[in-house]
Amino acid sequence: MTLQDREERIKKEFSFLKNWEEKYEYLIDLGRELPKKSDKFRSEDKLIYGCQSKVWLDAKLKEKLVFFDADSDALLPKGMAALMISVYSGHYPFEIVSSKANFISEIGFQTFLSPIRANGILLFLKKIKLYAIAFNAKLSVSLNGKIS
Repeated sequence: MTLQDREERIKKEFSFLKNWEEKYEYLIDLGRELPKKSDKFRSEDKLIYGCQSKVWLDAKLKEKLVFFDADSDALLPKGMAALMISVYSGHYPFEIVSSKANFISEIGFQTFLSPIRANGILLFLKKIKLYAIAFNAKLSVSLNGKIS
């Protein structure tokens, strides 16, 4: 499934939710599905600064694809993290970097989330893209034969 297909799937899922209460409940349910991580995972280098709650994000490069994992100390941000990693995990770094992430505004996060929470999802996206940029650079250098 392409990144755009995943974005469309998320937009379709949210289109069935009638009001902000249903959207919150859906995000909380997604958060419950994301397994709690160990204290080792919850390290400072994975912490996303600027979020209202503590949110951690990690990424691994496997066979040229990026896979994300996340955790939070609160269910709503954990659900938002689960949503984001369901969209971006398993894609090439260049796909993630070039994604415009229009689905975030099309879902209406800015209207049903508090400004702090809406900003948190943008910070999460920024960190996702930073990981992708780093992995893309690593792959580019590796392909040029300079560093593997």
